[in-house]
Amino acid sequence: MVSTLGVAVVGFGWMGRVHTQAYARVAHHFPRLGVRPELVTVAEEVPGRAEEAAAQFGFAGTARDWREVAADPRIQAVSITAPNFLHREIGVAMAEAGKHIWIEKPVGLTADDTRAVADAVAEAGVQGTVGFNYRNAPAVAAARELIAAGEIGTVTHVRIRLFSDYAAHPEAALTWRYERERGGSGVLGDLASHGVDLARFLLGDITSLTADTAVFVPERARPTGATAGHSRATGGELGPVENEDYVNCLLRFASGARGVLEACRTSVGEQNNYGFEVHGTKGAVSWDFRRMGELAVSRGTAYQDQSVSTVYVGPGHGEYAAFQPGSANSMGYDDLKVIEAHHFLRSIDEGTAYGPTLDDAVHMATALDAMTRSAERGSWVELG
Repeated sequence: MVSTLGVAVVGFGWMGRVHTQAYARVAHHFPRLGVRPELVTVAEEVPGRAEEAAAQFGFAGTARDWREVAADPRIQAVSITAPNFLHREIGVAMAEAGKHIWIEKPVGLTADDTRAVADAVAEAGVQGTVGFNYRNAPAVAAARELIAAGEIGTVTHVRIRLFSDYAAHPEAALTWRYERERGGSGVLGDLASHGVDLARFLLGDITSLTADTAVFVPERARPTGATAGHSRATGGELGPVENEDYVNCLLRFASGARGVLEACRTSVGEQNNYGFEVHGTKGAVSWDFRRMGELAVSRGTAYQDQSVSTVYVGPGHGEYAAFQPGSANSMGYDDLKVIEAHHFLRSIDEGTAYGPTLDDAVHMATALDAMTRSAERGSWVELG
């Protein structure tokens, strides 16, 4: 029997919308799921935004204060898509109220914030998942299986890139994203967090790293009203950008492999240029998010001048079959969040974690903190 699960979304910017759309679609793609989400409440402090969301998506009610969600017995699960500086407070409160949580990365501003949420989830005995959506791409799942099967030999090194231009325009508004106390470590939390998760998902634990960071646009104009996404502002008072636009990091893995992780939010000419190249003793595999359904694979015994083939993922890879019937049919970003919603709801239904957990988030946050310390000290940092 399929049961109904009352859900709420806290914070209705772009990511809140994506979570809501995922809840609306999840039963279409995963009809055997034992629970069906019911949209109970959307909480948003910007006047009028929650009401617009309720009218468009069918939430039963709205709230200006997220604490109303924590106190509502109709709600069993909560998507936390508020700004980074609110993650710890909201995440801990929801877990303590017995709510299952689907929380966006980076789960706070520091590793201490992330551990606090993870500890609250563990103590409450609720399920918690984190928005590491790129690992949900069927091609990434296929790459992981290929690597684990030894098809490219022993992994020697990996390069992970996350380049975007969302902060490249000098008129991008000085929102919370650029403040240390509210946005945390800038591009580290926003993009490098995904890179760390992909690195661990594909290659295992990171043992040490060294990093360099930079701010390329040092001042921006303060917005004069409510913002959403990556708004622009002109004429406002200029203020300093306090966190990082760029990070470059060398990684060492427990396996002995080496890695390079590079992320930038001000890369002119780059739009969501995310991906990886993994090299082994007998081959290589690479993936580009912009061609999400493809892998470039080299394997064999030639070693030199070995050819590279394009592999189109299909129903046998990851959760591809829930969306398309045959190889090379396209999937999109929002589909990855539907997979994430499925993992979250299945975890609640079965009482077993599926997908990334708060423990994965703690590993990620520990690495980000280490990057910050390494950049300050100019040295390698060991990860405990």
